[in-house]
Amino acid sequence: MSLLRFLGLGDGKTQASRAGESETVRRIVSRLEELEPEKARYLASFAYVLMRVANADLTIDTSETDKMRHILTTLGGVSEQEAELVVEIAQNQAETAGGTENYIVTREFKKVSTKSQRAELLECLYAVAAADGTISGVESGEIMAIAEEFGFTRPEANSFRSSYRNKLSEFQTTRE
Repeated sequence: MSLLRFLGLGDGKTQASRAGESETVRRIVSRLEELEPEKARYLASFAYVLMRVANADLTIDTSETDKMRHILTTLGGVSEQEAELVVEIAQNQAETAGGTENYIVTREFKKVSTKSQRAELLECLYAVAAADGTISGVESGEIMAIAEEFGFTRPEANSFRSSYRNKLSEFQTTRE
């Protein structure tokens, strides 16, 4: 069974033909019917990339999902119920699809966003990763990979990272 059919988006032939759209994004977009399609597509891919970082360490903490919902309501302008739905779908997709879908959705976000919006998302990625108090090496590495996929140079990406230096696990002291 195709992922598209599983997500209730039809037979996968007509919608899958839309260039550059991932099935994950189409699923979230379909659930945000009240929004303009472009805004829904933007929010869907934005949320999935947030979830990509939250799931990087294979553990999605409640504080991370709370932060994602907050980001979606404040930056995305969606209701709390819509943010809850988007985060839930993105989490389900990240846990079941992951892998290749991570790169497809990230590329899609790059296509539908400006450099300024991609920079805003990078800032949000660090906020989500830091929500539980520590940004693990895996989370930090995933954010750096996303920054590179977005076309940011290493120094540009590090400028976002520096704001969260005290949350990076490699700079936190261990207590015994």
